Amino acid sequence: MDNSRRKFLKIAGLSAIAGIGAPTAFNGLLKGEALASAPDLEENVLKGEVGKRYGIVIDVRKFAENKALARRCINVCHSIHNVPDYGLNKDGSKNKKDEIKWLWTDGFENVFPDHSHYKKNADLHEMPILALCNHCDNPPCVRACPTKATFKNPDGIVMMDFHRCIGCRFCMAACPYGARSFNWRSPRELKADGSYKHIKNFNAEFPTRMRGVVEKCNLCAERLAIGKIPACVEEARSANAMVFGDLNDPHSEISEVLNSEFTIQRKPALGTNPSIFYII
Repeated sequence: MDNSRRKFLKIAGLSAIAGIGAPTAFNGLLKGEALASAPDLEENVLKGEVGKRYGIVIDVRKFAENKALARRCINVCHSIHNVPDYGLNKDGSKNKKDEIKWLWTDGFENVFPDHSHYKKNADLHEMPILALCNHCDNPPCVRACPTKATFKNPDGIVMMDFHRCIGCRFCMAACPYGARSFNWRSPRELKADGSYKHIKNFNAEFPTRMRGVVEKCNLCAERLAIGKIPACVEEARSANAMVFGDLNDPHSEISEVLNSEFTIQRKPALGTNPSIFYII
């Protein structure tokens, strides 16, 4: 087998696994660009050193100015991804056990436990901070998954294959950000009229999950595949509260924002290298 054909087959195999990032690899091959061997390419992709690496900058100041914006972002995210809502407990308290969340808010001291809270602005402490999967460059959840149900694609997105998930929850134990939820109950439970009991606005273009699998934010990979930006970013666009883009592109909007603004990440000392940044 000649060298060019071997390279083609290796890239094809990686692209089949990668999914969304596949066209980039094939375009480069067709243009005759130099390509690394499959093991080297795969290692560099996992390190975020080649191709794209998508990330988000969240401007906490803008969310402070618009108190309803975070809830709007959560609602649009959960609506298009058929995230089930199991409501409240009988006593009216929040149902934490069955809660499924892709995007949520939490207090500053919980989102950033490793940052100093001493003498912090009172408003900052009381303001809910938007949180989601950090799509880490070095994701511990991927290493912990025994079935490769969670994986990192060439765009730097940590994905979930719901069909491969066996419900072991090793990824949940490995994630230091609490960004994963487990379906203890079936999101597909139906009402008498045939509609979903726990999915308020069913989106037929996105799959529902089943009982016994883990789920989380996928950075709207299905929207990126057709040229759209993540739904939460689109919702926050009017307030300029979130910026999305390619962290590997020094000329992208997100890179320019990171070069001009002071940002922090969640638990950076862990070495996960999150792709989500916060302007405080």
